[in-house]
Amino acid sequence: MGRRRAREAAFMVLFEVDFGQAEVEAVFARAMAERGVEGPDRDFARDMVWGTLRYRERIDAIIKELSRDWRIERMNSVDRNVMRLALYELLYREDIPPNVAINEAVELVKRYGGADSPRFVNGILGKVAENLAAYRAAGG
Repeated sequence: MGRRRAREAAFMVLFEVDFGQAEVEAVFARAMAERGVEGPDRDFARDMVWGTLRYRERIDAIIKELSRDWRIERMNSVDRNVMRLALYELLYREDIPPNVAINEAVELVKRYGGADSPRFVNGILGKVAENLAAYRAAGG
């Protein structure tokens, strides 16, 4: 349950930073305290937040490429930030199995997204998982 809670807290940080242009460290500290995320789980959440932000430009380009009828700026912000987080896991965290990253993302959008969010997010992430080696090789 620790990583799930850490992942959810990381999503909350990304969502708030994306939505409100908030200062990352302050939002991170508050989110971890509110959810009681400490120790190795806090380190995991920190890597998830900063890693996602570091590679956001590449991650957003992949989302744009795969979501033909949706402009990323017009997507539901929950869907957008959950996909960013999951794509960071898929592309840059080889210690996390792809099915775990996708399942955790789908669980997050079931909780916070809209009725169509699980299918949409699962579809985009599934396309990346099908060609994961190529996406990883493309680097970034």
